This record gives sequence, C-alpha cells and structure tokens, in this order.
Amino acid sequence: MAKSLTEMAADIVKAQASHAAMSAEELEAALRKAFESLKSIKAVEEKGEVVEEKDELTALRENPPRSIQRNYIINLEDGKKYKQLTARTLANFELTPREYRIKWGFSVRQPLSAKSLTAKRRKTAKALGLGERLQAARKARGLGAKKPAAKKKRVTRRKKA
Repeated sequence: MAKSLTEMAADIVKAQASHAAMSAEELEAALRKAFESLKSIKAVEEKGEVVEEKDELTALRENPPRSIQRNYIINLEDGKKYKQLTARTLANFELTPREYRIKWGFSVRQPLSAKSLTAKRRKTAKALGLGERLQAARKARGLGAKKPAAKKKRVTRRKKA
C-alpha cells in the first residue's frame, strides 16, 4: 500500500532530525515545507500543472512573530538570518528598531533577537539583580510611582487683521 503525503513528509523530517538537532518550531516548519513540496510534486505528476508556492519570506511576512526563532531572527526586509537585529542593520533599510516593530506588528517591548540570546540576557540580569537595583534607584530618586503627565496648554494664534 502506498504511503500518504503526510507519512512521506514525516519520514523525510525524521531522517533530517536524526542528523541535526531541531527545535519543535523547526520540526513543524520542516514538516509543513516537506508536505507542501510533496503536494506540489504530486499535482505536477497528476495534472501536469504547477501549484504556486509561497516562498518562506512571504509566509513570514504574513505571520511576523514566526520570524523570531530559537537561534536566529529573520529580518523581514531582506530575509537574512541574524542573532540580533541592531539599529545599524535596520538603518540600511531606513528604519529604526521602533519603526521596524510598528511596521511588522511587534510589541514595542519585543526584543529583536533570537530567543536563546534573550533568555541568556534575562538570566544574566536576574543573576546580577538588575531589576531590584533599578527599583531601588527609582525609589531613591522619588520615581517609584509614575506621576501623571501634566496637560499641555493649547496655544492659539490670532489672525492678523
């Protein structure tokens, strides 16, 4: 009995995973990619027609949070992989990190770095007690509680007669 496309895709990814360590996200992405490839090959064999495939960058642009992987982040502007997207890298596309986050729908507080790098920095900051030191410094300066923003006066100009 012939194998289904899902079984064949699973076999391909299983063979790939036996040679290289893969995270759950990478396994899922590889499985989807293998399945779509097999599906397009089957369509060509049966009907002789080519099924349009979305390239990886287009798929990531539709779902930007998937561009942040365990060991790298994919720049949605050029498709290259980085450990961290720096202001200097984004300047090549005339974007600041804030503009990049807004353009692609990330939270303003979302780090533009690989998950492993973010976790390593978080662990180091906790070990050094940076959070507690920041709170203590704010409290000492009287900035512990946020003050309400003062309302700005509206300036009106008179028209010349």
